[in-house]
Amino acid sequence: MPYQPRVAILVPAPDYYEKWQPAFARKAAALTAAGLIVEQRVWTDPGDLAGYDLILPLFAWGYQRDVALWYALLDRLEGEGLPVVNPVAVLRWNSDKAYLAELGAKGVAVVPTVEVAALDAAALDAARAVLGTEEVVIKPAISGGADGTHRIAAGAAIPADARGQRRLVQPLMPGILADGEFSLFFFAGRFSHAIVKRPASGDFRVQEQFGGREEPSDASAAAQALAAAALAAAPAPPVYARVDMVGDAGDRLHIMELELIEPSLFLHHAPDRGAAFGNAVAKAVAGTF
Repeated sequence: MPYQPRVAILVPAPDYYEKWQPAFARKAAALTAAGLIVEQRVWTDPGDLAGYDLILPLFAWGYQRDVALWYALLDRLEGEGLPVVNPVAVLRWNSDKAYLAELGAKGVAVVPTVEVAALDAAALDAARAVLGTEEVVIKPAISGGADGTHRIAAGAAIPADARGQRRLVQPLMPGILADGEFSLFFFAGRFSHAIVKRPASGDFRVQEQFGGREEPSDASAAAQALAAAALAAAPAPPVYARVDMVGDAGDRLHIMELELIEPSLFLHHAPDRGAAFGNAVAKAVAGTF
């Protein structure tokens, strides 16, 4: 019987609040169809990971809530020389949204961003002046699922959880309310599919837990080119990637963020239902990516 590679998918702790199992089933099905044996390991305490042909942090959800533990895991994976996809260098780089400044310096259109070391009223006013807008969005540099993300209108107080904390300040992009946030998916460097995520009425967050909804979308050549330019800045080519982007007042697209760690891949919206994803991971296992 031909050898079947074993891959470990890192998953949340048993008490994690978000429902991740349906998305896990879709990803596991795609990997199984590609000839891989899929097993689960809890990312916060994965135990012995030796012997796996590949480790995938696809459901390391909540890492932003225990950053020290997350970075310790990355150090361990790197130190033990374990096979990880995406590579540890990519995971570490993508963990902190400071990479947006790097993309911008390379000429990639990103959502304008001001990083503040300790947010207070003076720092917020200074960021507003740089951005040329009164209404802004603030978010932690290490975040996920819109944790700690707030929309702040002119004259509004800084939320308690953000006062004195390192934060990124961005303008509220008009496109998020008018057209939604576009996500493009790439496997082994090739475009697979796209969706658009729209916020609930009165909100700006597109995540499902806040009432956001998604549907399949076309991706223009310009959108695909912008995504490819952003991904080219990563420390190594990602095997799987989600690129989130949003339009400005003139409908020009800007990178919102790159999701190279534990993204929802919305494989049920992919024309091939995830075959390209499974094949990309199988190639990584075989060393042919």
